[in-house]
Amino acid sequence: MANKVPGIRAALCIDAETARGAKIWNHANVLTMSIRLVSEHVAKEILEAWFTTKPDPKEKPFIDMVKEIERKYYKEEFIKD
Repeated sequence: MANKVPGIRAALCIDAETARGAKIWNHANVLTMSIRLVSEHVAKEILEAWFTTKPDPKEKPFIDMVKEIERKYYKEEFIKD
């Protein structure tokens, strides 16, 4: 549901590597985790990866393409950079 909201790039992460990749390649800005699949120890690893990983600027053109699609289908006032 979260990804239906303009400007939201949510990622379901079940391990630290998924969290890193979501931030690097998808510039994810919302983290979700499954309480059934993720232990407390793994959740801490995921959070550490999430908060220490920065988006890769080389991926920005792809994120801009997503934003352009959002602009096409949603009112401009709802689009946030």
